[in-house]
Amino acid sequence: MADTTQHPAPAPQTRLDQLAEAHGVGTTFKGWDGEPARVAPETLVTVLGALGVDASSDAAVGNALAEVEAGPWRSVLPAVVVVRQSDADPVHLHVPVGSDVDFWAVDEDGVRYTGMMGDAVGTRAVDGQDIERREGTLPHALPLGWHTIHASVDGVESSCTLVVTPDRLSTTAALMGGRTWGLMAQLYSVRSSASWGIGDLADLGGIARAAAEHGGGFVLVNPLHAAEPKPPVEPSPYLPTTRRFFHPLYLRIEDIPEHARLDDAARRRVEELAAGFGPANRTTDLLDRDSAYAAKLEALELVYTVELPGQRQQDFDAYRTHQGQGLADFALWSALAETLQPGAPEWDDVGRPGSDGARALAEEYADRIGFHEWLQWLIDEQLQEAQLEATGAGMAIGVVHDLAVGVHPSGADAWALQDVLATGISVGAPPDMFNQHGQDWSQPPWHPERLAEAGYGPFRDMLRNILRHAGGIRVDHILGLFRLWWIPQGQAPGAGAYVYYDHRALIGILALEAERAGAVVIGEDLGVFEPGVQEYLAERGIFGTSILWFEQDENGPLPPESYRQGCLTTVTVHDLPPSAGYLAGEHVKLRDRLGLLSRPVEEEQAEDRAVQEKFLSLLRSRGLLPAGAVSVQQTVEALHAFIAETPSVLLGVALADAVGEQRTQNQPGTNDEYPNWRIPLADADGAAVLVDDLARNERFASLVAALGPATQGANPAGSTA
Repeated sequence: MADTTQHPAPAPQTRLDQLAEAHGVGTTFKGWDGEPARVAPETLVTVLGALGVDASSDAAVGNALAEVEAGPWRSVLPAVVVVRQSDADPVHLHVPVGSDVDFWAVDEDGVRYTGMMGDAVGTRAVDGQDIERREGTLPHALPLGWHTIHASVDGVESSCTLVVTPDRLSTTAALMGGRTWGLMAQLYSVRSSASWGIGDLADLGGIARAAAEHGGGFVLVNPLHAAEPKPPVEPSPYLPTTRRFFHPLYLRIEDIPEHARLDDAARRRVEELAAGFGPANRTTDLLDRDSAYAAKLEALELVYTVELPGQRQQDFDAYRTHQGQGLADFALWSALAETLQPGAPEWDDVGRPGSDGARALAEEYADRIGFHEWLQWLIDEQLQEAQLEATGAGMAIGVVHDLAVGVHPSGADAWALQDVLATGISVGAPPDMFNQHGQDWSQPPWHPERLAEAGYGPFRDMLRNILRHAGGIRVDHILGLFRLWWIPQGQAPGAGAYVYYDHRALIGILALEAERAGAVVIGEDLGVFEPGVQEYLAERGIFGTSILWFEQDENGPLPPESYRQGCLTTVTVHDLPPSAGYLAGEHVKLRDRLGLLSRPVEEEQAEDRAVQEKFLSLLRSRGLLPAGAVSVQQTVEALHAFIAETPSVLLGVALADAVGEQRTQNQPGTNDEYPNWRIPLADADGAAVLVDDLARNERFASLVAALGPATQGANPAGSTA
């Protein structure tokens, strides 16, 4: 929920506070009791240290403050310039007084744009030299994209990245005149008769076709980011080893063209492996990722031995060239991680990406690196096919991918992107009314200054690969593009501080890459955030997120008319039970069984029933739910009819709700205490639901019908598929 109370920032009390704020480190935060709290000085020192700023003594703080003032004057150009297309703000250049300066930009296509140099707007003595600040103005005609600014100072040239971003996503504007609904699915949990015990990319295409038959415009899936390169693998899709590349677990083996060219013995072995998962597809026992992945890897090893025909080899080579060093680094890490344990001392010998040690290992593991690159190419092909199936079936948007907040601290990105990630720090959340101890998500954050110095290239490359075959992207905890709660390693979650990011740059780049992909962007903007965040996202064309049970204030549930238009509105989400389970109070019962309640279960249940009754009373008052006894299915459909009365352009229907599932997919605050991310999709009777049967599922059809007019025009003209 938004923090709408305006708390004036207290005047810095110390030079340490001044230094922290100069580097974007917050010195206060809102405590669990809702009152402002101060960040401990030792936390500020540690967080500043992670940013590369020495604040270990009064003298060091003084030197660092002086560097804050002088540092920008030492560089002719900024590290990077990110602007909106309509911006006319000048670029600040720092040059010796009296210098002869030329200033221009070159766009992606090599077109040169001559800039105008203004007069000096300030001078400063830096390192014994008089430096003046001058303003350079670029033409307004620069196109969207990744360009380069050049400056020549007395014949010495320097340059920096220039990113021109859209003022507002046109994909959003194309949808605002209509409405579309879509399914939200945890892909791994939805099997078909041909799956290997885990939902895959062929199943994704099947889910899309089933939704499209009922007028659905998109399918939102869990993050498909890569996990460990071999079993055992982390079950949470929100703790991946990389956010740029994808999990081979989702490959459909039989759809790989080379599968058809296996010799008889290899084909029989693959058929044996596949047949072993026939019973698993129809059971509601816990999902077994490790067995499925081990079997798929064995099959993939066999398929890898099949020589690629000429055109296929050319396509593979082109993919590797397009992905560049990022793919090579990921594949090297994957090859090494097959034998080296996380944190093993041997990783110290590997060195950094591009080091002599890394290059030597790349030669030693060349074939294995090729295998992992090949896997990513296959996934790229099957992702493309899934999106084409979705749009070919009539979906306006198609597949919407989910972007996790961060990555595993010992994963591929943590190694390959170590120059732009902060070390000794993890991301989490401060104490709040729901968790008075705070949360530690064990994920290293972007280093804001180093990411800018890299021209935001790693951020761009990640987004670009996810959006390559997608109609949209959901950004989990999009508030993290504004600020993140940094926790020093070894400290409790409450002993952290907010670090602020250049959200205009990050949101602008997100909008640019989505614009180029013709994709929509949905920001998960729930939780505690500062005033103006939702408004800024809406201004840039980023859809927000509303969950029915959270849309209430001190007066009770909000009427549907008060919901946002530029929003994905849903009844439930993967961190809550499906609606049938929620209505039965499963979220309270489960937390009681796990010892997660801070008060007697009877009190928690009474409050939960009271809140639910307020929502159901509102539904009755609007004629969506009859008085008296009603079935669970009727109530679930009434809840969806309610969100259909909102002005929200996007409506999300959880696939679990569509088939009557009751079990919780993920219980926040737990790890092994509950089988998170391992619950297969089942119906109200506890029977497995297969993709094959979705289009003919009566409960699914009935729930979609409850959306009423929202299902009409689900694929509006002018869509950006």
